[in-house]
Amino acid sequence: MVFEPKRVIFEREALNYPLGEELLRYFNQQGIETSFTASHNRVTSVPGRTRTEGYFEAKRTLVVGVRRTMDFAACKPSAHFQLPLATSCPGKCEYCYLLTNLGKKPYVRVYVNIEEILSAAKAYMEKRKPEITVFEGAATSDPVPVEPYTGLLARTVEFFGREDLGRFRFVTKFTDVDTLLGVPHNGHTRFRFSINTGEVIRRYEHATPTLAERLAAAEKVAAAGYPLGFLVAPIIVANGWKEDYRDLFKTAASELNGKAPDLTFEFITHRFTKRAKNTILEVFPNTGLDLEEESRTFKFGQFGYGKYVYPKEHFAEIKEYFHSLAQEFFPQAKVEYFI
Repeated sequence: MVFEPKRVIFEREALNYPLGEELLRYFNQQGIETSFTASHNRVTSVPGRTRTEGYFEAKRTLVVGVRRTMDFAACKPSAHFQLPLATSCPGKCEYCYLLTNLGKKPYVRVYVNIEEILSAAKAYMEKRKPEITVFEGAATSDPVPVEPYTGLLARTVEFFGREDLGRFRFVTKFTDVDTLLGVPHNGHTRFRFSINTGEVIRRYEHATPTLAERLAAAEKVAAAGYPLGFLVAPIIVANGWKEDYRDLFKTAASELNGKAPDLTFEFITHRFTKRAKNTILEVFPNTGLDLEEESRTFKFGQFGYGKYVYPKEHFAEIKEYFHSLAQEFFPQAKVEYFI
């Protein structure tokens, strides 16, 4: 599944970098609509009269800009810091937290000043040496759909492959991974796939590859020697959830069949904020997501805002079940966290 933008908007400063010039030339040759903006943070030319129209048009919009701030946010529990290569994603997942923190039109952004970004990462590593510093490349995006155009992931993977004190990791739902298979990663990049039951993908993860396609891509990645990981998120409890998630693990184990000896799992249960609920209902008025506040527990998160999570007793049951699935089907795998 290839991301094909309907329009590409360039921050003028992006043309001061070779990648910016290259992208402008490429999209013009492809006959795709291009235009300019003064700032990649204030794009006003994405059409859409309603919230829903604006959302879907933004998902078909690519903005090419320059990352100015080199202060990298913390990224618990998956890494020490975020590594900003891109923002947003062409997928249209109903539950996505980016619905609430990227504005009403969450257009896809890429940053062309990759050498400056990697130099900043190097500075972070220097400050923490002799400890290893881990960077997350997908905290606010899915960087794979834009990779065929930008090559940013390949450049980053190669960079970390040479770094003794740096590690890189990113997660994706997308499967256009062939350009990354031959990159010299030296085992320093963990390539993770976000997976879920077929029902969750069908109902809530619109415009994303199927589970079978993701697992086939994961098999390619493992064959290329990358450390592999699976992010099961969000874990959604509904009728038949135990059977559905057992089938997920059984299918994944059958596909990989011992081909990923250094496998990791990350588990995230479904949660939502009041603001997210309102936004989801506005963009996806017919959503089937369970957004009933009365059936959840209100809890403050690491960033200071409250969210609705599964009650403590229910959470404990879910956690125990997923640990048992991991142990049964992938006994050598490591569970990194469960939240």
